[in-house]
Amino acid sequence: MKVVLFCGGLGMRLREYSDVIPKPLVPVGYRPIVWHLMRYYAHFGHKEFILCLGHRADTIKQYFLDYRETLSNDFVMTAGGKTVDLLGSDIQDWKITFVDTGITSNIGMRLKAVERFLEHDEMFLANYSDGLADLPLPQMVDFFRTSPGAVGCFAGVAPTSSFHLVSVGEQGKVKSIRHIKDVGMRINGGFFVFRNEIFQHLHDGEELVQEPFQRLSEAGRLLCYPHDGFWACMDTFKEKQMFEDLYTRGHTPWEVWKPSVKSNPSSK
Repeated sequence: MKVVLFCGGLGMRLREYSDVIPKPLVPVGYRPIVWHLMRYYAHFGHKEFILCLGHRADTIKQYFLDYRETLSNDFVMTAGGKTVDLLGSDIQDWKITFVDTGITSNIGMRLKAVERFLEHDEMFLANYSDGLADLPLPQMVDFFRTSPGAVGCFAGVAPTSSFHLVSVGEQGKVKSIRHIKDVGMRINGGFFVFRNEIFQHLHDGEELVQEPFQRLSEAGRLLCYPHDGFWACMDTFKEKQMFEDLYTRGHTPWEVWKPSVKSNPSSK
């Protein structure tokens, strides 16, 4: 299936980087987060990508035009560096379509802008491009594929926030206070599976998760796939540092393509 990646946002909460490069190019180790995400999808056989570009689109295009396979693959160098023979490859069999979807477009508008590239596809995948997970993708796809009438599905993950939810009664008296992780709610993890019918429910200018998802939910045609494994997003500099710390310690559960990574057996 094709994979639509939303890469055009301004990333305002990550201004330390996004003023210079778009958030999808913020590095985790020596590769940008969007590369880690694409490598994840490619591991499961989904190697055709549609990048919805906007803010600093030129830098994303240039990154892939200047892509250096030697950074993440073993190779043999001879003749003083004049000859380099790769012992592996990352993106040689990937197909990447770069589409300018506007600087100020919301997610729904960006998806609508690439509809023409998906008109012959019964189903496709999509992602916000700012989070990584060890999600068992084949199981999520099967869960969606075998659900009659479903138009969309997203991975539902546990909140990572440390906030508490407070119920307030009359005169400001607290009725209850519970940690957000203890209320049994899930948040949208940004990993999506759609049937092409989603475009019939997406009207011009609408934000994907607002109006269309609300209508699909009311019609019983929107699914949530629960995921309790690793998931994290990069919205802030603190979260960027968290990813770097995990990478430095060699704890990279999202790298399901590496034999050394002990992913969920069901994800194979």
